Amino acid sequence: MSLARATRSELTKQFTTSMWWILAVVLVVYIGPTAAGLAAVFALNVDGSLDQAGGGMPPLPADMLPAMVYSLATAIGYVFPLLIGTLLVTGEFRHLTLTPTFLAVPRRGIALGGKLLAGVVMGALYGVISVVITVGPGAALLAAFGVDPLLGETETWAMIGRMLLAMIIWVIVGFGIGTLVRNQVAAVVGVIAFTQFLEPILRMIGGFVDGVSEATQYLPGAASDALVGASIFTGLTGATTDVAALEWWIGGLVLLGYGVVLVVLGHLVSWRRDVN
Repeated sequence: MSLARATRSELTKQFTTSMWWILAVVLVVYIGPTAAGLAAVFALNVDGSLDQAGGGMPPLPADMLPAMVYSLATAIGYVFPLLIGTLLVTGEFRHLTLTPTFLAVPRRGIALGGKLLAGVVMGALYGVISVVITVGPGAALLAAFGVDPLLGETETWAMIGRMLLAMIIWVIVGFGIGTLVRNQVAAVVGVIAFTQFLEPILRMIGGFVDGVSEATQYLPGAASDALVGASIFTGLTGATTDVAALEWWIGGLVLLGYGVVLVVLGHLVSWRRDVN
């Protein structure tokens, strides 16, 4: 079977199961209202009124708000393409469908490539959904409260393009994890634990400690934020270190490097092993 046919087969598998649209619905419900709510709060606080009223929220410059709101798609939404990439492979191990897959596609490199390309398509899909549900309501609410959404700026659209790229790369990272860690529960729990707890804690510490920040900027989430060029995490932590942020292209290479290394290791260590 050719790579193109293997990719079509994998996409058919994805779209004939419910997992992809369940995750998409959770993504919309989670990210959409968050983006809309924060856009309204940030816009209301441009003049510092919430801080003066005892809300404890310092005002942010109006020209920073659109990027912070739009980048929520990747800053907190990246876990969804990461999970879909992980499930793309671990589902085969869990449901014991990998043997039929290898019988249909005897060349394991082709089977792996087909799955990876299908994952790239899924990442692009989740990226588009994320952009629509953050930029759409976010821009509308910013404009409603008198803040320029900056949709006429080239840099805004360049950032949106980098957001889509980041979502695609996150699928590759998740795909590598799923290829390396065969147990679906272990892979999913590990992904959630690292992305939602361990890395945020490390980055928060690094935001105030120079020696730590030099290392934490190369963590996957930090590299993704550098690639996009904006993040609510870096915008609100009040970091005081003097460590310069990574250039966007360096952040992209670092994040892609994680994905490539994990996929290669998964292929060498796990994918080539006998299937039970």
